[in-house]
Amino acid sequence: MTETFPDSARVVVIGGGVMGCSTAYHLAKAGCRDVVLLERKQLTSGTSWHSAAQVRALRSSENLTRMIQYSAELYSSLEAETGQSTGWLKTGSLSLATNEERFTHIKRQASLARLFGVEAEIVSPEEAGRIWPMIRTDDLVGAVWSPEDGRVNPSDLCAALAKGARAHGATIVEDAPVTGFTVRNGRVTGVETERGSIACEAVALCAGLWSHSIAELAGVAAPLHACEHFYLLTQPMEEVTGHLPTLGDHDAHLYLRDDVGGLLVGSFEPHARAIGLDKLPKDFAFDLLAEDWDHFEPMLKNGIHRIPALEKAEARMLLNGPESFTPDGRFLLGESPELRGFFLGCGMNSAGMASSGGAGRWLAEWILAGEPTLDLWPVDIRRLAPFHNNMKLLRERAPEVLATHYVTEAPHREFETARDVWLGPLHNEQAKRGAHFGTRMGWERPLFFAPEEASLDMTPTFGRPAFFDLVAQEHKAARETVALFDQTSYGKLRVYGKDAEALLQRLCANDMAVPVGHVVYTGMLNARGGYESDCTVSRLAEDEYLIVTGAAQPVRDKEWIHRNMTDGEDVQVSDMTGAYAIVALAGPNSRRLISAALREEFTLTDNPYMRWMDLEFESCCPARAARLSYAGELGWEFTVETRFATAIFQYLSNHEEKFGLRHAGSIAMTGLRLEKAYRAWGHELTPEVTPLEAGLGFAAKIDSDTPFIGQDALKRQRDEGLRKRIVSFTLDNPDALAIGGEPIVWNGGFVGQISSAAYGHTVGRTVALGLVTANGGSVDDMVAAGGFEIEIASERFAATASFRAPYDPAGDRIRGRSGE
Repeated sequence: MTETFPDSARVVVIGGGVMGCSTAYHLAKAGCRDVVLLERKQLTSGTSWHSAAQVRALRSSENLTRMIQYSAELYSSLEAETGQSTGWLKTGSLSLATNEERFTHIKRQASLARLFGVEAEIVSPEEAGRIWPMIRTDDLVGAVWSPEDGRVNPSDLCAALAKGARAHGATIVEDAPVTGFTVRNGRVTGVETERGSIACEAVALCAGLWSHSIAELAGVAAPLHACEHFYLLTQPMEEVTGHLPTLGDHDAHLYLRDDVGGLLVGSFEPHARAIGLDKLPKDFAFDLLAEDWDHFEPMLKNGIHRIPALEKAEARMLLNGPESFTPDGRFLLGESPELRGFFLGCGMNSAGMASSGGAGRWLAEWILAGEPTLDLWPVDIRRLAPFHNNMKLLRERAPEVLATHYVTEAPHREFETARDVWLGPLHNEQAKRGAHFGTRMGWERPLFFAPEEASLDMTPTFGRPAFFDLVAQEHKAARETVALFDQTSYGKLRVYGKDAEALLQRLCANDMAVPVGHVVYTGMLNARGGYESDCTVSRLAEDEYLIVTGAAQPVRDKEWIHRNMTDGEDVQVSDMTGAYAIVALAGPNSRRLISAALREEFTLTDNPYMRWMDLEFESCCPARAARLSYAGELGWEFTVETRFATAIFQYLSNHEEKFGLRHAGSIAMTGLRLEKAYRAWGHELTPEVTPLEAGLGFAAKIDSDTPFIGQDALKRQRDEGLRKRIVSFTLDNPDALAIGGEPIVWNGGFVGQISSAAYGHTVGRTVALGLVTANGGSVDDMVAAGGFEIEIASERFAATASFRAPYDPAGDRIRGRSGE
């Protein structure tokens, strides 16, 4: 405890667990001397002290894997820097598979590990038994051995980080609970505590379980909720003769390792339980929740099945400690879109020890640089909306997030809790037609449609799903007749005011000084030339535009626009996502269907490509018809007020039989867009990919006299040449199924990763996009030479690479040049 309570700081870090200590350490080490860390009780006293402290490097994205690799490097080196041990042990980890789906999952993980430079080896059940001699192996299909993983002592790690932070000039204050914040002009300016107030420029909220309630004091959302988390500690066992790797028996919901001569048996059990902070004493510190052997018994039986010696082991304790979980199982990082200068680093989903070394570093860099220094979208707080902060939603969802911690990454898995948050205006009509729904940013939207009599096994699989043929029919309709898609979930931002054009000219790569009635495809770029968003923009009036962006992006995009507005600009930005529906038609019969619905001839001349016009159906249903299609076919997107959505849906659906109209979902759309090699933000287009690398230089006014963010970076890149490019792939084997994330191989070496993949029912094989990095020469030379393979679950499949789309590469169909 410091003798004098500080009254000012550049950054105040709230929370003395591993994430707060790491953030303070990295801020101070980066030269930010004026850092104060506030802890409500004592360091590590919340969740960190009872962590199982596993550090397993592999994650689903390269940057998150790099984050944990950095954590491991930091934890192994801190003792040399500070003199304080972290308890780092490199014991390795062993992941078991008891069925083919799990084996595919861990083989996919092994592929990614090798791509990211993490050592991983597929081993037989017999070899797994040699690595972990106590386990039963007769029911195993295989395993993956990762020798570089390890673990730490959580209290020692936090002590080392705190000591390092102090050495670099940070101040740490214990017994200082936060009671409020001061805010001025939309920015946090101070922190209030029971011991006094601290003026500051920025706040980093890393308070674990208490982050939600502390954020509320500032009017900020921190969507997380506590759950009970159990692990068993045994007394020493004669079979445990030294340190063992961390064992993952994830089909049984278990992780296991040695602990003080005995075993630690932890679980992410199927019937997890939420716990409210009101159930905890106000002075909760270094405390635990009540043991519950009845609750843990099924997991104990699973443990005894895998390690028979457990049956005779004596229990030391059944630890039940609260941990926080978020609505999607990924932690919260970055600046709140609701309050400038207010940063979050919390909701670690039981991965705090592994992630916090790197997460603290990159949060510190974000605070000091004013923006993320690499693509952290999977954990960016802006991926969530204010409704995610609802306590009822969080209380329902958090236990499911814990319970599904170890599910495979097989596609099309949907959460079952906290559903029906946003029902689009067409939901009931779609349900009548057999829609199977998934969620995106809270919206229930059709994945595919099935006849009422269809009984489908919806268990996620790496193979062909039960609805494969149904999606094929939707896909065929879009290519051969006409398909109707509900795109209401897409984000819609109205940008208006006398300076709207000037603002968007500065933010958008493409030229926004277009006549009213035009639709512009554009990106919004950062100073490095990377994509902050990818959207279409309709000019509605001289002083008004409508941005249509991805369903997950409206919070991020609105924040990006506000962040880059200058003082005095006459511009307003309104999120209109819920106010308007978008009903889309795609297919060669779409124009004729529209004519029938209008009861008058509707021609392509009336509505040219990338233009919009006002239409009225039956004189009572006004719609804005924009001629474009994400399916790459002749098509239109009708934007209507939600009150008219059902009417236009019915007008169009009345002609189903005559024109072969089929209702289609988002799974079909993904395959359609990949056959056309259309890029998607968050997949191909990221803050680390430029329009030139994406093959979208045509949508950037690089040589314009009108400056825009990222223009200088694009000019430099064009002059220097490209080392990376987005490439389109088709797998030569029609039975090979990629889902995205697979390594790209050229001449036997890794050169990139698939960003999107789906089955292309028109071309009859998997289609994919991926970012390829040149191996010596240029990507153009590599594509011309051929020799590409895609590694799926550690097996390589030949692939044809091209810069052109597998289907209709000239774009004749969307422009109406191929006939109807």
